[in-house]
Amino acid sequence: MALQQIVEQTVAGLGYDLVEIERSAGGLLRITIDLVWSAPVEGAEALQAEQFITVEDCEKVTRQLQFALEVEGVDYRRLEVSSPGIDRLLRNEQDFTRFEGEVIDITLKEPLGAAAGGQVAANRKKFRGTLESVPTGGWQIVWSDAPPVKPGQRVSKKRVPAPLQALAFTLDELREARLAPIVDFKGRSAKPGSVG
Repeated sequence: MALQQIVEQTVAGLGYDLVEIERSAGGLLRITIDLVWSAPVEGAEALQAEQFITVEDCEKVTRQLQFALEVEGVDYRRLEVSSPGIDRLLRNEQDFTRFEGEVIDITLKEPLGAAAGGQVAANRKKFRGTLESVPTGGWQIVWSDAPPVKPGQRVSKKRVPAPLQALAFTLDELREARLAPIVDFKGRSAKPGSVG
């Protein structure tokens, strides 16, 4: 049985979602897992807080994987099971639906070339922007090439904002897509309607 299949069956059997399998030098086998996500049902009450993978979840998967890999005779020196972290890999349509509205980093398989139309560099393959669904189907990211505002810097209200740009893409055109690792040290702002 192939490594991918062993890991997928084991992780899914325990009720988790396999995000990524990495083999590194020195025999390290790194498995990234997440909780299974299902789209919110209209009219149903939303969950109070987002749930995350715990250390106990990782331990449970590690124990089961060690057993399964030994039975199948998979060669590795060290097994590491972890949560996806802030730069989570997006691999399928469900991941894109789940993280719509988030800032993501994408890398295209091929540069834009003539399709860029002079709007961006023709050899550009990497983009960071807000993930949006396209009404006709598919996905796009929207971004502005405006320089980031430095802390304490005052921005003139007369300054014309940089135009927004959008790039539509299909999942087949992507080499990789990840959540952008953006950390807000000021804490989360209260959501509208919440008491804080």
